[in-house]
Order: sequence, then structure tokens, then C-alpha cells
Amino acid sequence: MTSTLTASQPAALERRFNTLRTIGASVLLALLWLGLCRTLSGEWSVNEQYNYGWFVPFFAVYLFWLRWQDRPAPEVRSQKLEVRSRLLAAIIGLAALLLLLPIRLFEIGTPEWRPLGWIHAASVATLTLLYIWSAGGKPWLRHFAFPIAFFFVAVPWVTPIEVPIIQGLMRVVAAVAAETVTLFGIPAQLEGNLIRVTSGLVGVNEACSGVRSLQTALMIGLLFGELKRLSSLRRIVLVVGAIAIALSANFCRAVFLVWIAATENISEVNRWHNLAGYAIVALVFVGTLILGTLLSRKRPTALQSIRNPESAICNSTSSFLLPTSYFVFAFCWIVAVELGAHFWYRMHENNLVAATRWGAQWPETAPNFRELKIDEEVRRQLRFDQGHGASWTLSATSSPATSPPSNSKTVTCLLYLFRWNPGRNSALLANLHRPDVCLPAIGWNQVADIGVRNYPVATSFALPFRHFEFRHGTPENSAPQVAHAFYCLWEDRAPSPSAAGSKLPQMATAHSTWTRNERIRQVLEGRRHLGQQVMEVVLVSREQIPAEDAESRFGDLVRDVVLVTPGSE
Repeated sequence: MTSTLTASQPAALERRFNTLRTIGASVLLALLWLGLCRTLSGEWSVNEQYNYGWFVPFFAVYLFWLRWQDRPAPEVRSQKLEVRSRLLAAIIGLAALLLLLPIRLFEIGTPEWRPLGWIHAASVATLTLLYIWSAGGKPWLRHFAFPIAFFFVAVPWVTPIEVPIIQGLMRVVAAVAAETVTLFGIPAQLEGNLIRVTSGLVGVNEACSGVRSLQTALMIGLLFGELKRLSSLRRIVLVVGAIAIALSANFCRAVFLVWIAATENISEVNRWHNLAGYAIVALVFVGTLILGTLLSRKRPTALQSIRNPESAICNSTSSFLLPTSYFVFAFCWIVAVELGAHFWYRMHENNLVAATRWGAQWPETAPNFRELKIDEEVRRQLRFDQGHGASWTLSATSSPATSPPSNSKTVTCLLYLFRWNPGRNSALLANLHRPDVCLPAIGWNQVADIGVRNYPVATSFALPFRHFEFRHGTPENSAPQVAHAFYCLWEDRAPSPSAAGSKLPQMATAHSTWTRNERIRQVLEGRRHLGQQVMEVVLVSREQIPAEDAESRFGDLVRDVVLVTPGSE
């Protein structure tokens, strides 16, 4: 009896050790996946097109759990195969782990760069599949591959793929909607992505293009195909069917919204837009479920699970290819990557000093003062934490808070103030909202770039603004609109003198073009987002205003509107 107990102790200790190693490896992989989700969550939050990404991790975990219920028996390896497999696992795993360092450096510096999401997801998926392969061999690798690969539907598409699809869908949806309502006797004229009806223009933007419903349909089709355990061919049919339902429903939504605009009012389109979008998601879900049920074949009720789960775990853990040292090294490397990436940026921020904080006091008593609603598309692109806009009427000779004299020139003042808190945004992002970018996009022609000048705000504080001049109208037009735009990009922490030679785009230079070289330079110079804000003021008039007069008027406006935060000077 004593000898039997003594002989069973090593086996019990080995099982306990393997269990602890399994728990440690699972925690390590969970940390990797949580880090990936944290990185992608920025796009899931600000971009409605990828809101469905929040559900994908939970679906992937559920699919993995279902696969675990009927997992096959682990592969039995020979000793010679063990040595070769261990070497191959070490090479693949080391490459995936080393890739995490540049990924983190670029994610901190330029988190909006979409290829990073695909590289990061590929690295984490490779490490996960490698662990599964080490535990159960090729049978487990094939069995669990789909739940791991399913996560990729939540990774945002790269711009060179996404933009042509969106633009193509917008053109097709607009053309189909215009032709359809015309067949029903409603006059409609197609103008690019716009449809002109009697009550105004109806725009087919990204939200109406159908790409959101297309991506959601792709996720739902793959999900139901796995839940029904369809064959590869039937899964393809199910996904194609889900996409067809989504696109057809989106065409119907576009026709419905144009019909609403033509028969009722343009303002009614906004009321029905989101409701119609939710209806499409519900229709895709129900339609795909019905199609998946029709495609599914009758299967045995009992799962093909292993009869003795404890024995299965014991057998799978006893044939691990990866020793404990591999997991210890992986954990230490992941910690070193996170610490090293932050140290790289902190090393370049040693000489930065806190800048003066300021905001705006809006002249609510000024003539014709009104707040401007910021378009949701602008919010999605700029990803600011705080954004405000306002317009009012002022004269070329009066204070902004007083009524303009009747015999003086009057101009319309538009003021925008955007704030980005320190965090996951790129330092290049604030450089997107500039007059030389936004105004030409809506038909204004830049005629002058007068440069940067400091405008006093308080006794010992001045703000630098870049001055642009624009015209709107054709040469034949005797009275084209004139606009003087003033732009200030302000960092929460001023760059060190040693960074004066930086090649990164600043306020006094060209706007950011988001090139690959620019992003690489961002990381090499250790420049991450430490807090920024942008003020843009546009003075619009139908009469000519000399640049000197515009700058004088703007200098008075700055002193009236800009408010320095107490204690920050």
C-alpha cells in the first residue's frame, strides 16, 4: 500500500505542474489578446463602421469553447519529431515575439495606422496557434484554427482596400436610388454621390454606402457557418448570401430615404437614417440565420468529445513541445517590450516643459451668435475629445461683442476649437484640421499664405497663428467671397531646443500627409501624443479686406476670445 502511494506521488506532482503551466500559458495568451483588443478598441469606439468589433472577442471565445467540447485526441509524437518540432516552434515563436517591439513603438506613436492592427493580430494569433499546436499537434491546430482566425473580422480594413470599396458602393447606391425613384415618378437627378430632388440634395456618404452592413454581414455569415458547422463550400454560400441580403437591404434603405426627402422634407432623412440602418442589421441577422438553417445538415446530437476529460488534459500536457523556460522568456519579453517602448518616448521627452494652457470664452452676446454643429464624419476623422464651433457677425471696426455700425463692412466670423487629451491618438492628428486642408475641400481657392505671427493675449503671453487668404467664386463673378483664416496648433508640452531641427510637420510648415516616411520619422524622433489643441478662425466677407486690416481685426478678437487658464502661465 505504501509503495503504491509513493509511486503515484511523482505522477500527481507532474499533473499539478502541467496544470500550473497550462494556467500560466493561458494567462500569458490572455494578456496578449487583451492588449490587442485595447489597441483596436479606439477604432471600434470612434468609427461606427467597426462598432461590431466589440462583440467579436466574445464570439471568438464562445466559438473556441464550443470547439473545446469536441476536440480531437492530441497527436502522439515520436522523440525525433519532438526535437524538430521544438526547434521549429522556437523559431516561429521568437520571430512573433520580436515583432511585438516595433509594433508597440508604432502603436504609441501612430496608433491610427491600420496596418499595425493586422500585424499585431497576426503576431498574437501566431503565438496562440503555436501553443495549441504544441499541446495537441496538427489535429488541434486544424480544429481550433477557425475561432482564432475569426477575430480578424474585427480588424479595420487598410485604407487602400477600404476606400475604393466605399467609393464604388457610394456611386452604385446613388445611381440605383436615383434610377429607382425616377421609375416611380419622382424627379431625381444624380450629381456624383448626391441626388437632387425637389426639396434639396440627398448625399450618399460612407454611412449610406453599405460598407458597414457588408462588414457586419461578413461577421454574421462566418459566425453562423461555424455554429452550424457547415462544410467549407456551404460556408462560402452562407457568407455570400449574407452579403447579398445586406447590400440589397442597403439599396432599399437608400431608395426609401430619397423617397422620404422628395415627398416630405430633407430634415426627415436624419430621423429615419439610423432606424433604417438598425433594421438592416436585424434583417441580415434573421436572414442569415434562416439561410444557415437551410444549409445545415443533420448531425449527431452527441458531441464527439473525449470520454475522459481528465485523461485528455493529462495526455495533452505531457506531450508539450514547449518547456517552461519558453513561457518565462515570453513573459519577460512582453514586459520588457512595454517598458522599453515607453522608455523610448520618455527619453525623448526629458527636456519638454509644460506650456501655458488656454481656452475660449465664447461671445454669446455678439450679433447673430450661434453654435455650430460639428458633423459626425468630422468627429470620426479627427477623434477629438472636446470640440466646439460658433459663428457670429462682426464689423471691421467694432468689437466682436457689439453690434456692427450700419455704414461699416461686416464679416462673418467662424471659430472652431478642438482639444485632444494625452492618450491613444497620434500627434499628427491635430494637423489634419487646417484651413489649407478644409477650405479647399469645400470649393475655396487659396490665394496667399502670409505666414506665422504672434498675437498678444495677455501681458506676457502671445499665441502664434498662421494666416491664410482664400477666394470663393469664379473670375467672372464681380463680388467673390473673401476669407482670411487663422490657424494655431498648440502643444501641451513645448518641444526641447534640440528638437528644433525636426522634420515632422509643424504649424509653420506643410500639413501632414500621413506618408509612411512621416510615420517612421514620428517614431524615430520619439514623438507621441502629449495633449494638443487647435483654434481655427475664419473671417468671411463679400468685400475685399486687406491682409493688414484682417490681422488688426483678428488681434482684437484674440484678446477678447482667448482665455488663459489661471496658474498655467
